Amino acid sequence: MWDPYVKDCPTRALLDRIGDKWTVLVVGTLAGGPLRFSEIARRVDGVSQKMLTQTLRALEADGLVVRTQYPQIPPRVEYELTAVGHTLRDPLRALEEWAKEYMPQVLEHREAVAVR
Repeated sequence: MWDPYVKDCPTRALLDRIGDKWTVLVVGTLAGGPLRFSEIARRVDGVSQKMLTQTLRALEADGLVVRTQYPQIPPRVEYELTAVGHTLRDPLRALEEWAKEYMPQVLEHREAVAVR
């Protein structure tokens, strides 16, 4: 039985991965269909090439993203969510919506705590 509350359970590493801000944003970006690296980078404002590469490789290693290289010149590579990757979209979208809805209250609280 998988139990993330147990110290050595591998689900902890998976939660780290899917809770990462870049993962949330990349999965959200790929929810609309396959994209090239440059298209993902353009849509995920502020992500460095290094972080995007690391995120895509990690998602691919976990079976959440598939990388397809097309045999043409110049080479074309696309990334897309796998069937399992698509199952993450709704929970991650809920997190995005929560963040947008409660950001004003969070900022207000941060400001109040900083004044103390």
